Amino acid sequence: MKKLFIIILLIVQQSLSQSTDELIKKGEEASTIQFNNQLALQYFELANKSEKNNYEILWRISRTYLDIGEHSEESKQLAIYEKSLSFSEQAIKINPQGSMGYMRRAAVNGKIALFKGVWESLDLADKIKSDLEKSIKLDKTNAGAYYILGRTHAKLCEKPKFIRIPLGIGWAKMEESLSNYETALTLRTNFIMYNLDAARAYVEIGDYKKAKSLLYKIPSFQNEDEDDDRFREEAAELLNGIKRK
Repeated sequence: MKKLFIIILLIVQQSLSQSTDELIKKGEEASTIQFNNQLALQYFELANKSEKNNYEILWRISRTYLDIGEHSEESKQLAIYEKSLSFSEQAIKINPQGSMGYMRRAAVNGKIALFKGVWESLDLADKIKSDLEKSIKLDKTNAGAYYILGRTHAKLCEKPKFIRIPLGIGWAKMEESLSNYETALTLRTNFIMYNLDAARAYVEIGDYKKAKSLLYKIPSFQNEDEDDDRFREEAAELLNGIKRK
């Protein structure tokens, strides 16, 4: 705790002479290179204090709270996800033409749905789909939006269509899941999580050749996410289970 306080104090002192752009850059480095979410949050919050209503800061704070929530105790997760949701909604309010705000809101609503139980949170499904479609319309290079949309279709397709139609989610299709995963992979080819979840979707439809082609590549990819070591293990386990299929 004392060490963390010293780090925060140093950041505050440094921030007095740093621009908002510099703070955002340092926050990005802490988040995407060092995988230090707490440090990233400190930089983004300092940037937010120095420049209110900055869209680029707000969606990054939303992303960081979601990352923190994913690695927190279960009893604390929902409250952290709700903070993430609040910042994503602020980002959308500031810039309704920004792709990332909608993508971040969809991402955290997906986590909230998983936390509460997907089948108990079906009211969020249409909202997530709508946000992701807006995000993609605003930026057709937003790989994360395609990925989350693919994951949403895949998750909902775990239930047969005849069950989903009365629930209002008959729109979910595995073809759409795979199409969106493939687009995400075109935009971010070497991202482990995208390859792993796309492989899972191909396994689901029995296309083991395609699934294996994705899984075989994963050991050659560099880590770009704090959970990549775990994803590597899951990919190896999945590949071992389908090698003879």
